[in-house]
Amino acid sequence: MNSFLKPLARGLVLCALTAAAMVAQAQELKIGYVNLDRVLRDAGPAKAAQSKLESEFSRREKDLSDVATRLKSASDKFEKDAPTLSESERSRRQRDLVEQDREFQRKRREFQEDLNQRKNEELAGVLDRANRVVKQIFDSEKYDLIVQEAVFAGPRVDITDKVIKALNGSGK
Repeated sequence: MNSFLKPLARGLVLCALTAAAMVAQAQELKIGYVNLDRVLRDAGPAKAAQSKLESEFSRREKDLSDVATRLKSASDKFEKDAPTLSESERSRRQRDLVEQDREFQRKRREFQEDLNQRKNEELAGVLDRANRVVKQIFDSEKYDLIVQEAVFAGPRVDITDKVIKALNGSGK
């Protein structure tokens, strides 16, 4: 063999051996993936939290909807009556509508803030439980890495169903 090719051949063999060792080592890694969106949508505790929020806020939501309907009706009536009203009456009713709308917007903002705060509280509880379950799976099945966000993940590494099943069965 040419003296120039011997080091090149040695380098290629060394690269091939290194690549083979890296592939063997990578195959020993146990990696899992959890689709957190699915957990928060499909797990029993997440569904229970959603139901709890709906029952807790449904009355206020209905009240706001009723106020919006009444405000729309009053606005429509004003638009219809405006041409026949005196200037002072038109101004008074317009001010009343603006004030009612301002009050409605304030109540709607408060409702949304309260709802968001409660959603975050409930979500934190579900996430805490899900993370404990993932940690138990990690420890018991001897994973090297479990990720919650990935661009792509094959079904072989997806442990989302295990997490959901464990959450549904935990009853805590």
